[in-house]
Amino acid sequence: MLQNLLTLISPWFFSHGAKLITIIIVAYLIHRSAGLFINQLVRRMVPSEHFLDPEAEQKREETLIRIFSGATGILVWVIALLMALQELGFEIGPLLGAAGIAGLALGFGGQYLIRDLIGGIFIIIENQYRIGDVVCFDQTCGLVEDITLRLTTLRDLDGTVHHVPHGEVKTVSNLSKTFARVNLNLGVAYSSNLEQVIEVVNRVGNDLAQDPAWRELIITPPQFLHVKDFADSAIMIKILGETKPLKQWDVAGELRKRLKIAFDQAGIEIPFPQRVIHQA
Repeated sequence: MLQNLLTLISPWFFSHGAKLITIIIVAYLIHRSAGLFINQLVRRMVPSEHFLDPEAEQKREETLIRIFSGATGILVWVIALLMALQELGFEIGPLLGAAGIAGLALGFGGQYLIRDLIGGIFIIIENQYRIGDVVCFDQTCGLVEDITLRLTTLRDLDGTVHHVPHGEVKTVSNLSKTFARVNLNLGVAYSSNLEQVIEVVNRVGNDLAQDPAWRELIITPPQFLHVKDFADSAIMIKILGETKPLKQWDVAGELRKRLKIAFDQAGIEIPFPQRVIHQA
């Protein structure tokens, strides 16, 4: 029984099976080699932008490598599949013709796919954002975890993953490109001495920028900018400083903590809304 089965299989294996295995092995080797070639090519040929730090430039290169490697892998395996089908006896011509007819039938749906792909190409060419950046698409914000030609994958602060097709993106806000800002509005009591407030704010910002644990993250120290508003319960002041990308939230949190301690020591009040009820 087994010998008969081997007798039947052996001619097919030597005439077709070996070719199928060869197609798979060659496709795998081409895929791997193309990935290594793209890696080297991107790192050598993509021009550096003088305003990007090495970390940002590395994120850009890794984004391009992932996209081009993914597209190349799809192309290689599609060609390998067509060759394997032909080796198994399927006529490729009618299949391609049927695919063309199906493409025409699905033309209205395919236009959205084409729109997504074109949007992805422009995102890559214009270097709008990269893997590892924090971006906002209209009301959807998060860390860029993956980019393909069709869509971008974001993970927000709650851990929710959002898959956003490029054709749906109208406005891109990149919160982490080149540099970021600490933009803090702070209220002080109307009875406060503004000159003292300015002196304390600037001193705290300079001390934070000189702290060994924080100075590598800060480009320009957070400083008093101007009086923003006369609110109901407080004089609102604006504090502004520049940080490395993605570090603005850490620096702002530490700045708030130090300002509260310094204000308490200097007797500067941070007011809060109060309601006084008079009974007749």
